[in-house]
Amino acid sequence: MRAWFFTETAYPYLPPQDEFESIRVQLPNGIFDPHKGADLYHRYLDEWLYAEDCGLDIMLNEHHQTATCMDPAAPIMLGILARQSRSARLLVLGNPIANRRDPVRLAEEMAMVDVISRGRVEVGFVRGVPYEISAMNSKPVGMHERLWEAHDLILKAWTTHDGPFSWESEHFHHRQVNIWPRPWQQPHPPVWVTALSAGSIAPVADHHYVVATFLTGRDKTRDIFAAYRRRRQERGHGLPNNDRTAYAALVYTGETDAAGRAGAEKLMWYITHNKVPPHFSNPPGYNPVDAVVSVLKSGKSPYLFGNFSLETLIEQGIVFAGSPDTVERQIRQFYDDVGGFGHLLLMGQAGFLEHDETVTGIRLFGREVYPRLKDLA
Repeated sequence: MRAWFFTETAYPYLPPQDEFESIRVQLPNGIFDPHKGADLYHRYLDEWLYAEDCGLDIMLNEHHQTATCMDPAAPIMLGILARQSRSARLLVLGNPIANRRDPVRLAEEMAMVDVISRGRVEVGFVRGVPYEISAMNSKPVGMHERLWEAHDLILKAWTTHDGPFSWESEHFHHRQVNIWPRPWQQPHPPVWVTALSAGSIAPVADHHYVVATFLTGRDKTRDIFAAYRRRRQERGHGLPNNDRTAYAALVYTGETDAAGRAGAEKLMWYITHNKVPPHFSNPPGYNPVDAVVSVLKSGKSPYLFGNFSLETLIEQGIVFAGSPDTVERQIRQFYDDVGGFGHLLLMGQAGFLEHDETVTGIRLFGREVYPRLKDLA
């Protein structure tokens, strides 16, 4: 198993929740203090590099118009880490290619960072969360098709080395595609794709990409991973190795169970402060009809967790927290319950978890828990 440290670079210094309708899209940027923001950027970069020192790989993402993530341009942060880090694999999970209008630019960005890092980049493609449809002036309808059309164009740009080509598809039209530089890794960097349901798994499995799930809990994760394995077998490829599956959770390791749980309570800021009205979390056309019906019946968006207790989140496998022994036991139990997985994506910082607390969580996981998990295969 490989472990990747992740922070979503939150800006937590917000007014009380009853003073704003949504933390995403429309929260006034006048709340943002550039001086505090600069301190946070430098702090988060230091924590990623400390994670590398503790033997972990590095993961980052991007979001737009939200205090939950101050990184609206993952390639920029990735470029900094490509130069400052030494040996860690660098995963961006991911590039919202169904929302970005120029896949060729993204192919150039990832190729450049891959060369700077001397071949340590792993490229994740995501459809993009529903909150950012309006923020990106995008269409919620047809995003699945746009994702895979953009994917095809990016792969062709990475792997074509004999001069320009032209591209025509329903959503993208390009002339003279001939990216400089080309990637360091050949034929291209490893590709990851996220999935939140078993219904979207077929093209990911057909390409044999790493499928990653984010805070999906025990039951949904089991269904997604099972669908991936079933699809591979149905296509005659046999049972895939666990390195094709990845799971992201909130993770905090303390010296004791009490310290670990206290750290996890602070990580839960990411869940408890994700205040978003329905018109941003479920725009018309973004979700399949059956998913919309489920949301209407339950009153719950699949992208919102509600006010769950820490106990509930630990039980569901959305949070792993406690002493090193407890965290190891929780991860091993989750591993068995979902049929195994090869990558653990640790969201180890959020909200008001301070720098020294974050570093402690990284150190205890990296040096005491992670070595015990590497035998999982």
